[in-house]
Amino acid sequence: MAESIKNWEATGQFRDFNGHRLFWQQAGTETNPVLVLIHGFPTSSWDWHLLWDDLARDFHVITLDMLGFGLSDKPRNHQYRLAEQADIFESLLTQLSISEYHILAHDYGDTVAQELLARFDAGTSKQTLKSVCLLNGGIFPETIQPLLIQKLLLSPIGALIGLLTSYRAFAANLRKICARPLPEDELQKFWELMQHNNGRRVIHKIIHYMVERVENRERWVGALQNSSVPLRLIVGLEDSISGAHMAHRYRELIPDPDIVELPGVGHYPQVEAPDEVLKSVQQFLGNAARATTVASLT
Repeated sequence: MAESIKNWEATGQFRDFNGHRLFWQQAGTETNPVLVLIHGFPTSSWDWHLLWDDLARDFHVITLDMLGFGLSDKPRNHQYRLAEQADIFESLLTQLSISEYHILAHDYGDTVAQELLARFDAGTSKQTLKSVCLLNGGIFPETIQPLLIQKLLLSPIGALIGLLTSYRAFAANLRKICARPLPEDELQKFWELMQHNNGRRVIHKIIHYMVERVENRERWVGALQNSSVPLRLIVGLEDSISGAHMAHRYRELIPDPDIVELPGVGHYPQVEAPDEVLKSVQQFLGNAARATTVASLT
């Protein structure tokens, strides 16, 4: 395991959720506002490492490797569902006695955030959700332009495709969706964490999330359309999966859309353009905090 990943693991912890061992991480002063970071597919919480220290100066940051990802367990005989991933985050927040929080999410994590938002607006959450900031992801299933590998993983030969996937193919697909070149060592860390705990044996099961997005479109898109909390979309425009075309759809469907566009950036803005993402996230959360203060005084 790469030294930097070993350090990441060493500063984190493991907890049990329904008999599964999950890796989680926190940093920053616990009296600061809580910011929950939700990673994407097929990577892990390591996606946030370039923003981690800066965000921890102003926030109590919390993240985890969802079930089937990164350093967490990857059970083979399991039906991976987005609602369960949302349960995992709510369980951790409850364990930490956190009553309110903000979300920063990416890709697969966007949909987990949408489920958490739907629960909050329905009054079924134990915590108060203060704001949601989304990076590139398939928040509108009708706009997703999946890669061939994603289609194959969803097919009847998906299990075989997962097992046969090589680092070369994995890196080539990531390069295809990123407009700014990712360093080779970064790609290797993504790969190492993806295949950790026999991850290639479950990736065809996890990708069922693409079907779930279609099945639950009304609930999850409706959560954004009817949101009672501030929303921001930060989008790398050159992303072939969920870039400029997804931002266009966001403007069509979401009232008073708050969108920050990043030209020359692809599917992984937090890795391709961490400084730009950090600036936008800090501004958004600052505005959300001020809006909350004003509302409490009126």
